[in-house]
Amino acid sequence: MRLILSLGSNLGDRRANLLAAHDALAAHPGMRLVARAPIYETEPVGVPDRYRAIRYYNTIVVIESVLDPDACSVAVHAIEAHLGRRRGARRNVPRLIDIDLIVCGEARRDTAALRLPHPEAVHRRFVLQPLADVCPGLVLPGQSRAVRELLAELPPIPAVVLAGEQWE
Repeated sequence: MRLILSLGSNLGDRRANLLAAHDALAAHPGMRLVARAPIYETEPVGVPDRYRAIRYYNTIVVIESVLDPDACSVAVHAIEAHLGRRRGARRNVPRLIDIDLIVCGEARRDTAALRLPHPEAVHRRFVLQPLADVCPGLVLPGQSRAVRELLAELPPIPAVVLAGEQWE
């Protein structure tokens, strides 16, 4: 099954955090890295005012997996915890690492633990821009238009620009 994951970090060494998440996903026995997008620096979305100045690094990785969606979610949460992510009741706060499952094949879920495809992905430039770099013609489950078309319809704000630091 093809997985699309969004990686984000806005604390510490953001590039190193993304690289650690990338490496942990690639090393997982049930996952094989297929593609990775460039790293973008992005404005935060939906955060309290006191966090507005803390910019993110975001990217997309594409993985082939033998795991079912629920097992993928468990694996992703374990990787986040291993990398220092502390989940709590507060949402949209700064974090070392954030890994979101955007798509798990054609799977659909709408539970408290997992929503697939990610319901906000088509509205987020920080997801669609890097996704368009690696899968521009992809039509996400439940959509009728390709990623590049969805991206073209989004406003240019919040800003999403190539980061000065990349994978190498």
